[in-house]
Amino acid sequence: MSNSPFSELELERYARHIIMREIGGAGQQKLKKARVLVVGAGGLGSPILQYLAAAGVGTLGLVDDDHVSLSNLQRQIIHDTAAIGQPKVESALRSIARQNPHISVEAHCLRLSHDNASALIENYDIVVDGCDNAETRYMLAEVCEVLERPLVSGAIGRFDGTVTVLMPYVKDETGRLNPRYRDLFPVPPPAGSVPACAEAGVLGVLPGIIGSLQAMEVIKLIAGIGEPLVGRLLLYDALACRFETIRYKRKL
Repeated sequence: MSNSPFSELELERYARHIIMREIGGAGQQKLKKARVLVVGAGGLGSPILQYLAAAGVGTLGLVDDDHVSLSNLQRQIIHDTAAIGQPKVESALRSIARQNPHISVEAHCLRLSHDNASALIENYDIVVDGCDNAETRYMLAEVCEVLERPLVSGAIGRFDGTVTVLMPYVKDETGRLNPRYRDLFPVPPPAGSVPACAEAGVLGVLPGIIGSLQAMEVIKLIAGIGEPLVGRLLLYDALACRFETIRYKRKL
């Protein structure tokens, strides 16, 4: 997106951001210029896409090769009953267009793989992981490190979730490189050891909480405010309503 002045409608839409000292007009312009790729248009992807669109992120890319099913609608709130059977990227694109006509959406109806990830990710400033499998999560972390793109990673279980921000190509205040995803989780879990949502279930509101936290981290990175979750893992326990943060470092 260009550095063009905001229209009257945009000024009104983003007024509550613009009056904030931490965001202001300059921060809102950063949001307008940003290009963010969201991997997954499901449970986590729904709130990520909706809040980033509402915030005025100028270009949103979304990647997903799945179709909307009835069992998705308990948690994937960007889709509705009329979208059942349709590609998720098309359903999400229409929802975002209704929500904010001032932004651009680039829909990629494909499965991210080692063959296409680099060519896609290099076109964006920040990547958000809303996928539901370990293979893609590890691959994303590796590609984003090579391309030097911040990765906002989130994951959920039945009643719990985690969020962290990966920038392993940047040094911390001590001159040490920030940690990689494998410094946190050295090896992927054995195949079949982590049951999918279809097997274990998931509380519908949980991805809304974790995805919203991921969207917050993206906005912080774009606007240059606050302390992103780099080298920190945020854990949320829904049943106990408890948040905890653990620090982790790069292993030599």
